Amino acid sequence: MAERTIYLDADPGDWRARKICVRSSRWYVTVELDRDGYVDAADSRGASAELPVAYADAVEAVRESSIDRLWYEGFPGNFLLGTGSRFITLPVPYMELEASIEALRLAELDRDYSKLHVLAGRLALPVEKWLAPGERELVRGIDFDTSPPVFLKFLRGKAKKHGLRLNGRAAAGSVWVRPVLLPVQKQIREMRPEQFPGWVDRWSDHVDPDDALLRPWVGGRGQNLSLGATPVRFGSVELSVGSDCRCGMQLEAEWGRAEAHAVHHAAWSFGVQVPKNLDWLDDLAVVTTQSSIGWRRLVYKVARLPQRENHYDFRSWTHLGEPEKTEDDRRAYLLKANGYVIGYLVAHDTDHHRSWDLADDSPDGDMDDRLRPRIDLVWVADAYRRQGVGAALVQKLADDFGCQVGDVSWSTPISDAGLTLARQLSPGGIWIS
Repeated sequence: MAERTIYLDADPGDWRARKICVRSSRWYVTVELDRDGYVDAADSRGASAELPVAYADAVEAVRESSIDRLWYEGFPGNFLLGTGSRFITLPVPYMELEASIEALRLAELDRDYSKLHVLAGRLALPVEKWLAPGERELVRGIDFDTSPPVFLKFLRGKAKKHGLRLNGRAAAGSVWVRPVLLPVQKQIREMRPEQFPGWVDRWSDHVDPDDALLRPWVGGRGQNLSLGATPVRFGSVELSVGSDCRCGMQLEAEWGRAEAHAVHHAAWSFGVQVPKNLDWLDDLAVVTTQSSIGWRRLVYKVARLPQRENHYDFRSWTHLGEPEKTEDDRRAYLLKANGYVIGYLVAHDTDHHRSWDLADDSPDGDMDDRLRPRIDLVWVADAYRRQGVGAALVQKLADDFGCQVGDVSWSTPISDAGLTLARQLSPGGIWIS
């Protein structure tokens, strides 16, 4: 099953018809209620198609329980979910597919949210029980079903959201946990009760019973080096620190996104690691739209880095289908160093250009209809910038085409870094298109 569509209204051909779309992926299935045309039709009549509060709350309960369930079962990624009344998206385990379709259908047509609540309850995990105070051994097959390392990773994330330190260890068929409330988190919750409604400190005064299981010793420190320590003092400092990283991602990452930022930032800094299944015979590779899919996927991956850094709407390389020949000979130049792609230039040939003397606010010069290679984008990994990598890529483009560097055309608008490179290579002026 790759995709299904279930229409909720009588006329499936009507653009206002509501429908449920089902899309499969490796780990889960996405069930999405499409109300886009329905909302537009209601707006045109001056009516409102916003979701009732009870409807939105029921959907959110299913979504939160399902996402927790998928992470608990080992899904390593994140979810991009829209908000609003036009599209209701639920990522759910495959075993809950039909139940999710029926729950959305009843909620949309009959305003009956009971099956959404039943579904949310069935997907909900006993996180509060798992994070109860005290030293405990959670046994696979009794307390949880997934593998111990996956379960421990999931619990660490949930403990962090609760302000707890888990003190956990995965064994062959179980996970040992001892959740402890951090003093700073207790202080935050006591100072801001409005942000943590219903919060109760179950951990600070907890004492394990005398017959509690003892965690097997597996080595480590022989003494408690924090015994009798005094608490760390905290204070507030007014700082105006930006939230954007130079790599294009946010410094303040949500739960589960910090690791994604670290991976992206490493690639942005040092380049993209060359896949082992590609035979890279020299320093530079020229990838065309007719190259094998492995090479084109590598270009697509590298193109993500300048897209994020410069906040472009689209990637500069999108050729992921069957090999095809393009009229403008679109191609990408990948430069490798130390096993990583550190330089990227994408170009195509065109015959519409104007000369520009590189002076600020100077008018464009004469038109030129010679066929020239045009630079669409140049990107260099951060650790290799200002070392001539960009210039080497432009020179290779000119040599490959059989022209001088000064004959290369540059796409506009040109970034500040691009202007610096252009002035370095062609101080007398460049061609733009």
